[in-house]
Amino acid sequence: MSEENKVSLPVFYGQKAGMTRIFDEAGKHVPVTVVKLIPNVISQVKTADKDGYEAYQLAYGIKREKTLTKPTIGQLKKAGVESMQSKFSEVKTAGVDAGNLGKELSLEDFQAKTIVDVTGTSKGKGFAGVMKRWNFGGAMASHGHKKPRSGGSIGMCASPSRVHKEKKMPGHMGVETKTIQNLEVVELNTDQGYMLIKGSIPGAKNGFIRVSKALKGQR
Repeated sequence: MSEENKVSLPVFYGQKAGMTRIFDEAGKHVPVTVVKLIPNVISQVKTADKDGYEAYQLAYGIKREKTLTKPTIGQLKKAGVESMQSKFSEVKTAGVDAGNLGKELSLEDFQAKTIVDVTGTSKGKGFAGVMKRWNFGGAMASHGHKKPRSGGSIGMCASPSRVHKEKKMPGHMGVETKTIQNLEVVELNTDQGYMLIKGSIPGAKNGFIRVSKALKGQR
C-alpha cells in the first residue's frame, strides 16, 4: 500500500523482538530494543454523533481465520480489512474521517531521533516475597533467626485490629502494564520491518507493545 493511502497517527502497535546493541558514529556502544513492525489497520471510526466521542479503532496481530470469532471476522469484513487481525485498541483523535476506514497506518512520523513513550505488559515473575517484590532489606540472618527473608510485623494488635489496604506483602509479581517515557528512536527501517529504540522496554519477546509520541515532549 502506497504512503498516499495510509493514515498518520501519533501511536502504533508493534512486537518486541528482543535486544541487541549498535555502535554510533563516535564508536560508543548503544543498547537498543528491536521492535518488529506489524500492520496496523483502522477497523472502526468512532464519531461524536454516534458514539459520543471521536476515535479510531486500530486492529493488529494477524492470526488464522479459524481462531477468530464470527463477530470479529464480520467487523473486519465490514471495514474492508482483508487480513485477519486479532487485537483491537482505540486511539482518541480529534477530527476523525470516515474515509480512513480500512486504511493502514503510516510510520513516517517515527523517524530516527523521535522521542516516544512505550507501553507493554511486564514479564511475569510468579509468586514473590517482599524482598524481591518490594526490595525489603530483610531481617537478621544470624543469632538463630529462622526467617531472614520474611516481611515481619504487618500491623498493630488492638487498633486498628486489621491489616491496612495496599500493605506491601508477598504476592503475584509482574504481568502489569508499564510505560517507559522519553525513549529515543535510533532507526526506522520499514523495508525490512523493524525499528530500533534506545534502551529497554517492558514485556517479553514477541509481546505486543504500544509506541506513541512522547507525552512530556523531548528531554
